[in-house]
Amino acid sequence: MRSDRDTTAGAAEGDGLQPRLAELVALRRNAHRLAPARRGRLGHAGSAPAPMRGRGMEYAESREYVAGDDARHIDWRVTARTGRAHTKLFQAERERLTLLVADTHPVLYFGTRVRFKSVQAARVGAIAAWLAQRQGDRLAALRGSALEAPLPPAGGTRGVLRVLDALTRWYAQPPAEDAGLDRALEQAARLLRPGARVVVLADPAQAASITPSRWTALAMHHEVVVMLLVDPLELAPPSAPLAFLSEGRRVLLDLDRAAVREHWRDRFVAPLEALQTRLAARRIQVHVVATDDASDCWLSPMPSAVVA
Repeated sequence: MRSDRDTTAGAAEGDGLQPRLAELVALRRNAHRLAPARRGRLGHAGSAPAPMRGRGMEYAESREYVAGDDARHIDWRVTARTGRAHTKLFQAERERLTLLVADTHPVLYFGTRVRFKSVQAARVGAIAAWLAQRQGDRLAALRGSALEAPLPPAGGTRGVLRVLDALTRWYAQPPAEDAGLDRALEQAARLLRPGARVVVLADPAQAASITPSRWTALAMHHEVVVMLLVDPLELAPPSAPLAFLSEGRRVLLDLDRAAVREHWRDRFVAPLEALQTRLAARRIQVHVVATDDASDCWLSPMPSAVVA
């Protein structure tokens, strides 16, 4: 059943077929109620050194090598130019980047209870965006597209609203041009610097199609959170005949038969369970969110720090 807290958006919530900007904006209180703002040394909310995966540091300058310096940080270019060993100095990045990666495959624009998976994706993404803003992160977003450029990073409420506007557009209907989740993750890998948080909104089948090496490479340098959008029908179909319309033809599945139910499980449930196991083995956070779940059901809350 739907949680009472999911009605926070009140009258702003749409019909479940398309996300509305007003409902995504109203979800701010869901995220802010469950996640305290990150605070600096003086107790004020705002930017702070970001938790980092890998080095997660920004190059500052090079100086001459002294005994005890880490040999891995030797600046070979300066060393070769001057003839004296130099080492690189780094400084922590002041703001972390949270990047939302949106899967816009047509299979998401479907749902049997409460709302489409696409609408739930937009709502979950909105809560993740508000949470990131609460924690002082800059925000960016992209989808798999050869034509549409990624949304550049921006901080504060302005950054969130730009992301929410993009989610509203992307999940209103299947985009005319969709290059797929793999293309989106490839773009993300090129754009990100170590230490970012990556929130992936995806259909399980599309996430399962990504090569394990792609997930491994992302998780090595970033905090990766994967939101898998499902419909209750996919996980627990009724034990009764179920009619579908497929390519203009009516198809009847007798889900009261054990063999048909087993085939259904092999098609939907088993791959989802296998995907969760594979991603968790790579230290990737995985949340399965059904269309009739509260859009903030995955918050407990999202961790604010991950240290390699």
